Amino acid sequence: MIRLNFDALRATPAATDPFAHVVIRNFVPPDMLPAVIRDLPPMAQRGSFPPGSLRLGPAARALVAEMEGPALREAIGAKFQLDLSGAPTMLTLRGQTRARDGQIHTDSIAKRVTVLLYLNQASDAWSSQAGCLRLLRSGRDIEDYVVEVPPIDGTLLVFPNGPTAWHGHKQHVGPRYTVQLNYMTRDAAARSELRRHRISAFLKRLTAAA
Repeated sequence: MIRLNFDALRATPAATDPFAHVVIRNFVPPDMLPAVIRDLPPMAQRGSFPPGSLRLGPAARALVAEMEGPALREAIGAKFQLDLSGAPTMLTLRGQTRARDGQIHTDSIAKRVTVLLYLNQASDAWSSQAGCLRLLRSGRDIEDYVVEVPPIDGTLLVFPNGPTAWHGHKQHVGPRYTVQLNYMTRDAAARSELRRHRISAFLKRLTAAA
């Protein structure tokens, strides 16, 4: 079992600048975060990994189950006045960023909502702002940001996707653990993305077993 801070998520108003979002520090409580981090496997490769392709310890598995559970879905739906009942989900973990990661972008139109949970301990590694996600006013300038989210301390970031939901981060090379959960649309684009996700999961499981 793991306890997440759903009370803080429900109580914190959604911000609107530069686009709708909510940030919750310590969504994974400080007394539980070290166990989750210990239960994450080393991830030397770049890319996103479905949890089934990784050897997660019990605390990390419990976290993934909670992230995919009804309490988070209901809280996010209520927060942004969205009906997410029955929305397909896609959850992956990342453990590394490379020089080409973090470029300014908006997410795929197949993703209705993006949920990012950062599983890194606070350290001087983030003091240069490298690897800290920025919510931007436009798609042109990484310095034209309204909010900066350090990827530490079990911080949760949630935002509905849209054509102005620009985000990115300054270059960071090295470990950076993130859980990404998306509530998907039900159209062909989402079905195609989910198929790619399942094929990727299958291939990564084969690689891990080899």
